[in-house]
Amino acid sequence: MKVLVLAIDRDDDFGKKAGVKGPVIGKGKCIDAALKLSLADPEDSDANVVYAAVKLYDELKKSGEFEDVEVALITGHPEVGVKSDLELARQLDEVLKKFPADGVIPVTDGAEDEQVFPILSSRLPIVSSKRVVVKQNETIETTYYVIYRYIKEILSDPEASKVFLGIPGLIFLLYGVGKLLSVSYPQSMNIISNIVAGVILLFIGGYAFTKGFRIQIFRALVNEFIQVIFGVSGLLIIIAGMINAYVNIDSYAIELLGKVPEPGLIKLILYIHSINTTIIIGIAVVLVGRIVQAYLKKDPHIWYNIAGLLILPTFWIIVDVTSRYALSVINFHSLATVIEISAAFVDVIFSVMISTFIRRYSIRWANGDEIETGAGDQEVRIAQEAT
Repeated sequence: MKVLVLAIDRDDDFGKKAGVKGPVIGKGKCIDAALKLSLADPEDSDANVVYAAVKLYDELKKSGEFEDVEVALITGHPEVGVKSDLELARQLDEVLKKFPADGVIPVTDGAEDEQVFPILSSRLPIVSSKRVVVKQNETIETTYYVIYRYIKEILSDPEASKVFLGIPGLIFLLYGVGKLLSVSYPQSMNIISNIVAGVILLFIGGYAFTKGFRIQIFRALVNEFIQVIFGVSGLLIIIAGMINAYVNIDSYAIELLGKVPEPGLIKLILYIHSINTTIIIGIAVVLVGRIVQAYLKKDPHIWYNIAGLLILPTFWIIVDVTSRYALSVINFHSLATVIEISAAFVDVIFSVMISTFIRRYSIRWANGDEIETGAGDQEVRIAQEAT
């Protein structure tokens, strides 16, 4: 097994500070790059990442656990995000051309660099990982100096300043406006306080949600407008259906069961059964939006969404049959139930066949019909590159 020990510099400190262009391949070249960065900025921890990668490379070479080992450094871009990750992916492909590894061991100095792990795992398996933590000398690193240095870094880092300065600043701003309004309208103090608290929680919750799920709202609205519109429409359909089912649950229970059950498991199953159709319709609307967006962008992954849309009836049948069986409305010996289950099997077979055909067609379509129908090996290779 060939293993690549890979040092990662996502924000390209090597390029900005030391003029080192990635990728850097080989022990000697990596040590030279680390020395240049150490001389340019002795406090930068990225140099220690490369030293740690070289040390790990020597240990693996000495142990003989792998067939072959190589060490390399890839650098991203000062604009951390899509641009830096695309550059890292390009450099990784360049490294793999020179050293076709079977696995990779990434070496980083923090969580930010570790965000590129999905890029690595899409090319080759991650055998292990190593995070470098630089030790501090307590006699030198006084509390004042540490606080000063990190405050300085927060102020200079746009992403960190949004979290540590922007959000607290917004909270103080809203409370300040609320206090001023309460002076003029003291009788509305409770209303103003609730509004301010609601806006703060809404903003913090929305920011945390979008960051946690890596949702870039403005970029999505610009680049994936159709998908966003269909996604919001599908979500509204689901929410409306859930509210409607909750309001009319008693009348629905009388229609299906002939009585209103007590609150508990039976009523929960009845509620799930009542929202089944609405949820399927909402998901279908979302998938249609993704299909339209993929078609306009000529994305070969369009077949994923088409396959999901075709398999939705099976999901509806499964929920419908199991929930009605749990409510003792049907049994598995009745002809209607057998027909419904058979329809689910037919839908699965039909979806697999159609999806396989669409997958082949979408790959040829996305690549400008450059693949001939009989070129099986070439089709597989382009499919792997597309995924």
